[in-house]
Amino acid sequence: MKTKHKILIGLLVLIILIQFIRPERNIENNPSRYDIFHKSGQPTEVVAMVQSACYDCHSNRTAYPWYGSVAPVSWLLANHVKEGKSHLNFSDWKLLEPEKQRHILDEVIEVLEKQEMPPKSYQWLHSEANLDQTQIQLIIKWATDFKAQLN
Repeated sequence: MKTKHKILIGLLVLIILIQFIRPERNIENNPSRYDIFHKSGQPTEVVAMVQSACYDCHSNRTAYPWYGSVAPVSWLLANHVKEGKSHLNFSDWKLLEPEKQRHILDEVIEVLEKQEMPPKSYQWLHSEANLDQTQIQLIIKWATDFKAQLN
């Protein structure tokens, strides 16, 4: 057998084997009672926008695409979600002190104003996360008003 064939077969076997190394999935079946929008009376339009643009990486409820089960993409997604939740987890919102909540809302406003979130790479694959300026301003206004209501 030629060296090229051996390398190709080796790569194929490696690709198959890595499929058995699965990261933990970020799937909470029921919305958390600690979620920022749980029984909050927040505007449904804002809730829908934030959930569709942010929740995959910033909550305990990631909606995985089909390719999210294929290694090594599954590993990358798991890392992105872990990192996103380390900055902000909407599912654990009510567990945070009001001072921390205000700080996070300031950061939400800042990243939206700078158009750093949602990341462009995420928007390419998730059209629902492509927020126009009107939507961004609506979320910024909501975050500003919500911050003012915190004790």
